[in-house]
Amino acid sequence: MRCSCKVCGPEYWMVQAESAALGCVCPVCGYRCADCLGTDTVVPRSQVSALAADPRFSPERLLRLFENPGAEAEADEEADPFGDEPWTRDGGF
Repeated sequence: MRCSCKVCGPEYWMVQAESAALGCVCPVCGYRCADCLGTDTVVPRSQVSALAADPRFSPERLLRLFENPGAEAEADEEADPFGDEPWTRDGGF
């Protein structure tokens, strides 16, 4: 991901800083940002591994979605509008 500095503006790109504090830093003003790193949540390895068995992420299904993005997504929403995600069954994280 490429982000521009929120202080200096879009003409200056942030660079990833590899230090104790993860994130990006502006080479001009030194502004630090961690927006591109996500929501600062940690997903347990067991929950990530469980996604491998989830039929929503099968290679065949992903190929169908890639070839025709709207058709299957609309069918999924009609069948289960709330999307029973396995990683939220335990109340979330």
